Amino acid sequence: MGLLEKINSREDLLKLHPDDLTKLAGEIREEIIRVVSGVGGHLASNLGVVELTIALHRVFNFTRSRLIWDVSHQT
Repeated sequence: MGLLEKINSREDLLKLHPDDLTKLAGEIREEIIRVVSGVGGHLASNLGVVELTIALHRVFNFTRSRLIWDVSHQT
């Protein structure tokens, strides 16, 4: 079982050793590629925000706060 399957909450993410975050990012990228290959979608933009998303979830508690993603031409 990989790290991604063990993450069910922010608390699980916070328990990871910093060295494991790179491995988690790789697993997330593999899952994005697998899903996008099957159903289509934007690959590069999703792959480009993996580390950013992990960092944001480690710093901010999104059970109390909200994060909104948008693309520049729509803002």
